Amino acid sequence: MAKGHRSKIKRERNKLQRETRPSAKLSYARVSVQKACFVLDAIRGKDVETALGILEYNPRYASSLIKKLLESAIANAENNNGMNRENLYIAQCYANKGPTMKRIQPRAQGRAYRIEKRMSHITIVLDEKK
Repeated sequence: MAKGHRSKIKRERNKLQRETRPSAKLSYARVSVQKACFVLDAIRGKDVETALGILEYNPRYASSLIKKLLESAIANAENNNGMNRENLYIAQCYANKGPTMKRIQPRAQGRAYRIEKRMSHITIVLDEKK
């Protein structure tokens, strides 16, 4: 049996398993997961300078959100981890489903149609080339 209180044991275990790669997360982005994934698929695995160029000229709305998020992840890598910007690439990027706002659209003959305004949580994880 392990020694110490359960929360202390969990804290020590989590300290060993903590992610060391720099990342940035945007929660409650007002874009659907499907639309965000179109942009994320275009930059996955690319180096950060190429990815910023792709996002700059991509006409989709999600690309402006993801560009800002990528710049934040780059700043985290430089300031918190002391990494070099030229060696960074996008190791992981994904969008998870967030809450959905439900709205009502009035229709003919007293009916009401539901409109679902979807949200997503977007995450970008960077890593250094070896």
